[in-house]
Amino acid sequence: MKNQWAPSQAWDWYNRQPWLVGCNMIPSNAINQLEMWQIETFDPDTIDYELSWAASLGFNTVRVYLHDLLWDNSPDGFRVRIDQFLKIATAHHIRPIFVIFDDCWNSDFALGKQPAPRPGVHNSGWAQSPGVNIVNSSLEWNRLERYVKGLLTALRDDERILLWDLYNEPGNNQQGGKSLPLLKAAFEWAWSVRPSQPLSAGLWFEDQSLNEFQVSASDVITFHNYSTTHSLEAQITQLKAYGRPLICTEYMARPVGSRFETHMPIFKRERVGCMNWGLVAGKTNTIFAWNTPQDVPEPPLWFHDIFRKDGTPYRQEEVDFIRQITGKTA
Repeated sequence: MKNQWAPSQAWDWYNRQPWLVGCNMIPSNAINQLEMWQIETFDPDTIDYELSWAASLGFNTVRVYLHDLLWDNSPDGFRVRIDQFLKIATAHHIRPIFVIFDDCWNSDFALGKQPAPRPGVHNSGWAQSPGVNIVNSSLEWNRLERYVKGLLTALRDDERILLWDLYNEPGNNQQGGKSLPLLKAAFEWAWSVRPSQPLSAGLWFEDQSLNEFQVSASDVITFHNYSTTHSLEAQITQLKAYGRPLICTEYMARPVGSRFETHMPIFKRERVGCMNWGLVAGKTNTIFAWNTPQDVPEPPLWFHDIFRKDGTPYRQEEVDFIRQITGKTA
């Protein structure tokens, strides 16, 4: 049962939005989604002051990851904490994108105390959701269906939420097309609820079976780009041909040439939403590059992130540039 918005409906929604600009956000004291959201470690105070730093840049959205185990453990408790997060974000004039499934990083995870960061290792404790073993076993999808439908039904008309990102980087961890069945199921479950917010799943690599489905199912096309300005401009031109609004939900990796000063002017000129990876350097270790662990407290050139844990910028000139291009005054 396909229940995708028509392009005109997507544009009607998008034209009511400001230029969407923000970041992917996890509190600096959480190593993964579980530590962010579990009742034992959920920290509204840290979320509040770190979102205040995002707002100080002129950011009006953040992309935040959820996890299926949190719903399994306590749907009511998880909803309460999501509502707390939304109240805090709203106070800072920020509307989040929530991510439901994710094929990235570690497939071995559990509720409870989370691992300590491995020094110098990017996202050493990040947790997939639901994990490749379950992605590849549809016999275990009943609880995933309950999760998606329950979550979207509870929040289907919540105007504080900008968009639902149903599946981050499907096919990662050498999954490839094996993730397509769950990706399709996630859209079917979401379409059965049909929330008032748009639905999407971002393009990120050249698996045509995944890409073709993602652009054919998404209300608003989202995508990732961690490459040069030439690559970004070419990707935007290619994706505009589908006739839907565009949001880049991941970019900015300084050592590979994806930077605020180079990429934000393109996004603004093309009126494409943009969300860099990372806000505050913390337990995720995303100041280090993806596959180059370093035995140092801090790399000479940060990969991701904008602020240190005390709120001071990694680079003041970057912060000044972001505020200038978003039109944020002191």
